[in-house]
Amino acid sequence: MLMGRIAAFFDFDQTLLTTSSGRLGMRYMWEHRAVTLSFILKVVAANLLYQRHLITEETMSRLLIRVYRNKTLADFEAGAPDFYRQCLRPNLAPALLTRVRDHQNQGHVLVLISGSVRYMLQPVADDLGFDHLVSTDLEVGPDGRLTGRTAGPVCVDRHKGRMAKELAIKENLDLERSFAYGNHQSDLPLLEMVGRPAVVEPTEPLKKVAERLGWPILAFR
Repeated sequence: MLMGRIAAFFDFDQTLLTTSSGRLGMRYMWEHRAVTLSFILKVVAANLLYQRHLITEETMSRLLIRVYRNKTLADFEAGAPDFYRQCLRPNLAPALLTRVRDHQNQGHVLVLISGSVRYMLQPVADDLGFDHLVSTDLEVGPDGRLTGRTAGPVCVDRHKGRMAKELAIKENLDLERSFAYGNHQSDLPLLEMVGRPAVVEPTEPLKKVAERLGWPILAFR
């Protein structure tokens, strides 16, 4: 009987990327006068709660996505390659890039899976040679402008697990032999569905789970 292919699922923020893409994005938009000070202050306040695990990753993501309201997706897609070169690429984690190359050399199916938005992640997936990108999509209104909401779920927590499973069924991936990398407790539905999970610079709640289950704990370098 033919076996499914082995996949390697990589979370992005604070896993493949050493920091938060949202933080980098807010700074980039501020420098380009595309975001207001009041919105920045709201994000900073929410991030303090998020760092203390008082609000969920989905709540944080939905707040960040409000910045796109009444703007056009094409403008962000046009600027995405520059944002990748300037802000994201210099902050990719060396140890995780080595893991990406190792999986590529072994012929594994590479999946970039993240709660971040698609237009921002597409240059990452293209440059690093990922086979699939599973992410959050922005909703476009009838007038052609972004609504500040998502089209479908934010790709975190149980949604991330479900979306990974749907891809595995579609692409005949053997989850029991596959790998997954994440940093946050909201990555648990993804990590628990593969046979070879590993955590990267994990949050304290995820670190406790990893230690209890004997999962590898990796550093950025």
